[in-house]
Amino acid sequence: MDIEMKGIHKSFGDNQVLKDAEFYLKSGEIHALMGENGAGKSTLMKILTGVYTKDSGEIIVDGTVVNYKNPQQAEKAGIVFIYQELNVLFDLTVEENLFMGKELTKGFGICNKKAMQKKAQEVLDMMGVNISPKSVMSELSVGQQQMIEICKALMVDARVIIMDEPTAALTQNETRALFQVIASLREKGVSIVYISHRMEEIFEICDRITVLRDGSYIDTKEIKNLNMNDVVKMMIGREIGERFPSRNIKPGKEILQVKHLTKEGFCHDVTFSVRSGEILGVSGLMGAGRTEIMQTIFGNFTKDQGEIYIEGQKVEIKNPSQAMKAGIGFLTEDRKVEGLMLDKSIRENISLANPGKISNRQGVLSKKSERNMVDRSIERFRIRCFGSEHLCGNLSGGNQQKVVLAKWIETNPKILILDEPTRGVDIGAKKEIYQIMNQLAAEGVAIIMVSSELPEILGMSDRIMVVREGEIRGILDKKEADQEKIMTLATGGTV
Repeated sequence: MDIEMKGIHKSFGDNQVLKDAEFYLKSGEIHALMGENGAGKSTLMKILTGVYTKDSGEIIVDGTVVNYKNPQQAEKAGIVFIYQELNVLFDLTVEENLFMGKELTKGFGICNKKAMQKKAQEVLDMMGVNISPKSVMSELSVGQQQMIEICKALMVDARVIIMDEPTAALTQNETRALFQVIASLREKGVSIVYISHRMEEIFEICDRITVLRDGSYIDTKEIKNLNMNDVVKMMIGREIGERFPSRNIKPGKEILQVKHLTKEGFCHDVTFSVRSGEILGVSGLMGAGRTEIMQTIFGNFTKDQGEIYIEGQKVEIKNPSQAMKAGIGFLTEDRKVEGLMLDKSIRENISLANPGKISNRQGVLSKKSERNMVDRSIERFRIRCFGSEHLCGNLSGGNQQKVVLAKWIETNPKILILDEPTRGVDIGAKKEIYQIMNQLAAEGVAIIMVSSELPEILGMSDRIMVVREGEIRGILDKKEADQEKIMTLATGGTV
């Protein structure tokens, strides 16, 4: 299927998000669509698939002008969009999610349960997903839920599949399985539109790249003729310099000590420490228990045994409120479910986490203090918005992440836990977040960074703690760490 989009304009109120945008997809190619957060990538694809109506421009599919009125029409034509935001029904099983609205039936319209279970298992096996079709979605990790979303697209006889940040929540093994499926789809003539901020993936699997900047078309080029700096310059209009800022901060005294922390079913006998000014990277395969350890420290889970010390003083943390009072901040893995109130403004999200900063001794809100705090955060984090009343649900993924980070930093934490802090964030915003992490470390904050991106772990950590099956398999100093050693520990080997 050949698709040409030209002269596409789209505004939401006074906000023009696409200005004369273009995109051309060839049959049987893997085409990267890149740009900073808010550049208009997802909006352009939503116009293609009928989620949004364009203001002007033309869409031509296989030589015919089309205007799909809704995603169902686009899907019927063979164009499927796998959204960055998960679109799953958590109370239903994997099988029920896969066949929602596409049930297989036998006589008299009765669901053919046996056929559906067989088909579901075939698709799961093709993706290399070791999950039962009978599993309830709420019991799965974010990465597993993402794999099910991808499987849903494979249930349709699609000729074009649009993937928006498909590997953001996947492990390396899951990513490799996805790439194998993508390669097999290309061999069958299926086209893939691949939206991602992970440069390594773009250069590994894509044939061509189209870049948008501030809603405008910049260029389309063959991947083989580009390097990473070329792509970055197309995206942001300038060189970005080194990918990871240099770290020359000397860690100070121990701020956090965790001793023999155990939560049945999640983690066992976890012992480690973090010093002021240190970034402790936490690595491991998806489902290894990294997030669960952090949730237990923060009081979202009640520990079965173990001790936590902050600045040498033993603390009892039974809920997040106690953790916050003890000086711990926690940027969660899933910003949309746990990190943000999407129907609230930037101001409300930042202010509600920091009532003490914007109230006087009598507890009366100071509008001036609130305005100063929120405006400071918007400027410091370069949050692209139309002011403090901008709804968080209308921000791009990267700007939503910046709001969550701003909310926690305004609490002035002694210890800051960052779970996948740059997931779904463009390369420019990533560097801004890395620089903020460095600034916080320089101010003496102890940082724990959970990340599935090994380059990020190696580029930003002073030490690296590797977790497997809820246990610490080893802690590596930055000087001795490399990808091979990390993966050896993560898969049960020894270093």
